Amino acid sequence: MQFKHPEILYALFLLLIPLIVHLFQLRKFKKEAFTNVAFLKKATLQTRKSSEIKRWLILITRLLLFAAIILAFAQPYFSKTKSLNAKSETVIYLDNSFSMQAKGGQGELLKRAVQDVIANVPEDETISLFTNDVTYKNTTVKALKNDLLQLQYTAVPLSAEAALLKGNTLFKSPENTVKNMVFISDFQEAKINLDLPIDSLTNLHLVKLKPVNTDNIAIDSMYISNSNATTLELTVSLKNSGQFVKDLPVSLYDNTRLIAKTSVDLDQKAQTTFSLPKDITIQGRVIINDSSLQFDNILYFNINDTEKINVLAINQANDAFLKRIYSSEEFNYLTTGMSQLDYNVISDQQLIILNELEQIPASLMLSLNAFVKEGGSIIIIPSNTINPASYNTLLVNYNLELGNYSASEKKITSINFSHPLYHDGVFEKQVSNFQYPKVNSHYTINSNKVSSALKFENDSAFLCGDQNVYVFASALNDDNSNFKSSPLIVPTLYNIGRFSLNLPNLYYTIGQSNSFDISTNLQQDDILSLRNDQIMIIPRQQQFNSKVVIKTQETPAIAGTYAVTNKDQTLAAVSYNYNRKESDLIYNDLSHMDPKLVSDSVIDVFNTIKSDVKINALWKWFVIFALLLLIIEMLILKYFK
Repeated sequence: MQFKHPEILYALFLLLIPLIVHLFQLRKFKKEAFTNVAFLKKATLQTRKSSEIKRWLILITRLLLFAAIILAFAQPYFSKTKSLNAKSETVIYLDNSFSMQAKGGQGELLKRAVQDVIANVPEDETISLFTNDVTYKNTTVKALKNDLLQLQYTAVPLSAEAALLKGNTLFKSPENTVKNMVFISDFQEAKINLDLPIDSLTNLHLVKLKPVNTDNIAIDSMYISNSNATTLELTVSLKNSGQFVKDLPVSLYDNTRLIAKTSVDLDQKAQTTFSLPKDITIQGRVIINDSSLQFDNILYFNINDTEKINVLAINQANDAFLKRIYSSEEFNYLTTGMSQLDYNVISDQQLIILNELEQIPASLMLSLNAFVKEGGSIIIIPSNTINPASYNTLLVNYNLELGNYSASEKKITSINFSHPLYHDGVFEKQVSNFQYPKVNSHYTINSNKVSSALKFENDSAFLCGDQNVYVFASALNDDNSNFKSSPLIVPTLYNIGRFSLNLPNLYYTIGQSNSFDISTNLQQDDILSLRNDQIMIIPRQQQFNSKVVIKTQETPAIAGTYAVTNKDQTLAAVSYNYNRKESDLIYNDLSHMDPKLVSDSVIDVFNTIKSDVKINALWKWFVIFALLLLIIEMLILKYFK
């Protein structure tokens, strides 16, 4: 029990005064001789005993009466809060990720949670509410009602740590405040880490919503599995988290036109393949029918017109191996000698190869530096008789340097599988024992900031570079090396060429860091945008002479195929899909946590919050008790003889 005015309780000490007076009566009785009559003595004894009992009853009644009045003025109460003046502050996290599309006992988990919040939070109570993508600070449910009823799902969920951190910033943090953080989620294993850093000053309430069915079928991914001169094969991967499904229809559309349809038997995983003409341009969709989660029933993709990458080779050695790698199907390969070089064509290229030049003229050096600044890429293959100073004057700008020349034989034994040239599906598995290519002579490459893609047996670099400038440690002619006969040369040089113009993929995933290049020459004030029928987005972009680099992450937020446009001109198409991690309906087990923190009902949690801050005032009961004592005293005085 607590008191609003505890200082009044000191008045209870005043009750000692009548008690002392009663115990030490100051009145003295005088003995008087009286007739020795037995009857009168007996009557006197009985009267004195009755009078003593009556006085004690009256004393106790009056003491209790005054005590009840004093306690009533002190205003006692019961509450779970530490102070009568403590205020309650509530912050609600409402998970609106795609897994909340799952059906509960009363419909979709998110929709049911919204209805429960609206019904159980007082309309005029000030709260803060946030979802994975929207924040409403210091508002009321009455003001939020329409927004909550129209709340949409988002492709980018918050982690538990991020949600807690964000929620704590929404508290006003005054003194004497009861802070309640309400987490409403399905606690899917893919997005929630339950090592929650719980603040001792905050009451954390976890509301775990459970679907009635965890079966779900999803289109997991798509890739080009085979390509030849006439056909292109697209392989679609599907996954199933429920029971075996027979003859699941899988449809392929180009915009709204159905172009192919098949069916698969699906246990846990399955694949199906569609064949398309090689030179087709398509804005495609693959669709399945599944009654559980809806966001993963469609996968968007697109195939644009073939965009060839411009490659210029400046040669003082045989370039036949370069012509075979940079074939006319994917590259515009241009070859020239140093003396015949037309400097005007440099700005039109995406990749320039210096093939065993003995020295790099100052004029070419200036052009190459400007070319790299505009997003171009360079491959440098030194000859055995270079002028080191001319090379290093160029390379010093890129944290590279060619050092001492050695005529000793070295084997190329180490592949950096995490290097961008090799990490994107080039090798099915990491290999350490292969047919090592070798060189008869080489230079040392000095660099502390640029990673090596290939290394010699002594751990020195054979190929070193980043996204724009790559340097070999030796000449690649047949007299000096058999690297041209190695299987490594094709993926190495091909990927450098492919990365020099990062053409759009089949599709991208929303929420991940995505980047692609659009080959175009923009005017000074021009800007590229992403558009579909309903949305127009201006993404982050960097303009160069011959291309524009576009970078996206959380935008666009809606899956679909978007046209890349410059004003009214469509340059390419790019497709975005939602992340498929939430397709797996696997949930965290909260049984190990404090049962007081966890509930499966939004209603129960808000009832608990209301009871925690409820003030049960007791002063009225003490007033009633005082009145009863007063009546008892009056009855004693009147009827007790």
